[in-house]
Amino acid sequence: MTSAKSPAHFNQLFKLAPVVPVITIENARDAVPLARALVAGGLPVVEVTLRTAAAVDAARAIIADVKDAVVGIGTVLSPRDLETVAKMGAAFAISPGQSIELLEAASSADLPFVPGVQTASDLLACITRGFDLVKFFPAVPAGGLAALNALTGPFPNVRFCPTGGIGQDNAGEWLTHPKIVAVGGSWVAPASDIKAGNWAAIEARAKAAAALPRSPLAS
Repeated sequence: MTSAKSPAHFNQLFKLAPVVPVITIENARDAVPLARALVAGGLPVVEVTLRTAAAVDAARAIIADVKDAVVGIGTVLSPRDLETVAKMGAAFAISPGQSIELLEAASSADLPFVPGVQTASDLLACITRGFDLVKFFPAVPAGGLAALNALTGPFPNVRFCPTGGIGQDNAGEWLTHPKIVAVGGSWVAPASDIKAGNWAAIEARAKAAAALPRSPLAS
């Protein structure tokens, strides 16, 4: 499969770095310096969550002003959200879960989309609509690597970007898995550092995350 929904489309994107920072921005003025700190630290692929009133303006500012950043939009929950993401020119959309309406809208759109899953039923719904790269969320509360390993048995062609409960201390364990293309996490840019404008600390965490080794089979 070579569509925008498949791992083939995302291979080059996720080769850029092993970690995708999941960022929640309360004030749009923080967006550009935050993105610059992440890029400088070696994490150019970022997920801006649609969890705040500032999210859309923040994502647009990064897209416009930080040319080396690859901006994806997370917390996409509905077809309307998907339309919003497409209009802002984001590189991809990602959701914490999936619904029939969202999957059907995404399958007919040109925008690359990564649906969220927890169960075999979730995965089957995604696969039957052409999605074989998924977000395993929340990764640790949903059973961790043991749960992910159980899912890879009946679905050997699926690849994962797990998020939820993953941090610097355990990210390396996840990244050694051959079916994991990258991990997502908020630990690189915590809300406290964003609010304080502590870009140096965020850049330092990004450098540590970018240095994490991963399985050569994952891409």
